[in-house]
Amino acid sequence: MNLAEISSDIPLFANDTIIFGILAVTLALIFYSSSLPRFSKFYSIVPALLLCYFIPSILSSVGLIADKWIDVSATIKHLQSLYGNLDGVSNLHTLKEYAMANNINPSEYSQFVGGSKLYYVSSRFLLPASLVLLTMSIDLKGVFKLGSKALIMFLTATVGVMIGGPLAILFFKFVAPDILVSVEGTELWKGLSTVAGSWIGGGANQLAMKEQWEVGDSLFSIMAVVDVLVAEVWMIFLLLGVAKSDKIDNYFKADNSSITTLKNKMEKFSLETARVPSFNDFMILLGIGFGVTAIGHIVGDNLSVWVKENAPLLVDFGLGSSFFWLIIVATTLGVLLSFTKVKSYEGAGASKIGTVFIYILVAAIGMKMNLNAIIENISLFAIGFVWMIIHVGLLFIVAKIIKAPYFFLAVGSKANIGGAASAPVVAGAFHPSLAPVGVLLAVLGYALGTYAAFACALMMKWVS
Repeated sequence: MNLAEISSDIPLFANDTIIFGILAVTLALIFYSSSLPRFSKFYSIVPALLLCYFIPSILSSVGLIADKWIDVSATIKHLQSLYGNLDGVSNLHTLKEYAMANNINPSEYSQFVGGSKLYYVSSRFLLPASLVLLTMSIDLKGVFKLGSKALIMFLTATVGVMIGGPLAILFFKFVAPDILVSVEGTELWKGLSTVAGSWIGGGANQLAMKEQWEVGDSLFSIMAVVDVLVAEVWMIFLLLGVAKSDKIDNYFKADNSSITTLKNKMEKFSLETARVPSFNDFMILLGIGFGVTAIGHIVGDNLSVWVKENAPLLVDFGLGSSFFWLIIVATTLGVLLSFTKVKSYEGAGASKIGTVFIYILVAAIGMKMNLNAIIENISLFAIGFVWMIIHVGLLFIVAKIIKAPYFFLAVGSKANIGGAASAPVVAGAFHPSLAPVGVLLAVLGYALGTYAAFACALMMKWVS
């Protein structure tokens, strides 16, 4: 792991068992306080989901927990023993500068690097299980009745990312040209192309841009930080908008009746099948969720390798990613189960368990956002934020023109910028039954990602 990816010294709590306990207690306190009358006004403004995301990021920023870290003092002592005096190197920032200036190989300090596995566990185990539990009672006809505006807003989000990069470069070319310098000897637009790949498709598309434009590991690591933090800051505003979605819909003059109908139908089904869940119900639900997740991993691990070896052209569509197939299998089998008697387990709390898994994922995502990293790379973040503003501005303009509900704007954006890990979270913030809509749109992002990012990269090259 490159130092540029790390924004934290070794945290106070580096044990995943303790970190998970802290996140679980944080979630418990948020939902307990949200049920108290004295906090009702506060939670009418700030959604509980936002706090589940933002509080872990604060805990990470102040050094209590961390997603990735390095033991700074131990690393400095080790490098001193190898290279002699390290005058002026006393903290993470100066250590990064020293390592970059002297081209220190990551293998020379890798033994001092650590990280939490909670995001991996949440995204690879809990996310697919939650998708199964949320989709096995889905009203597929109701989802299709949401209409074409969902697709239009998704494609608008894609175009917003494609033109946002070149326009951001043009903006700083006139406002602050000093920002647009080569980083690590590589032209800046090449590094930004990896951000475009991630924001339109996902990790596989991001890596495709890295290989296409021969982006160095150090610059790639810096851009990965820009990618994550700018996207997560936007997610904060998206979640704030959930609490104000009715007012935003009124501003857009949007008809959200199809969304309301779907929500009401799912709530009615939950009430009609509701029962006091038994121990057997819980064990069966966990067996269904994690059993399908296991099938998804088996298919994903093998099919992704087969695609890379036998159909390399399909890799550009994201089909070489095991995570892509994991999400596809989980969602597909969940939908198929919705046509069976298994659907009745919604009454035993299937969607509630799925929602618990989603909130654990949200907390794990929040832990990845260390606000200190913004200060360290402020000029690159400035480009990222202008890029995001263009993306958001285009979404609002199109939503106003076609009178699209805020739900389509939010989910269309996160299906691009965040993909299958974040889009269901935002969709589920409106109602758990809507989470699959986010997944379906995110899958389109995987297919478009490499080609749209390539076009974006060429435009950034032309304007640089």
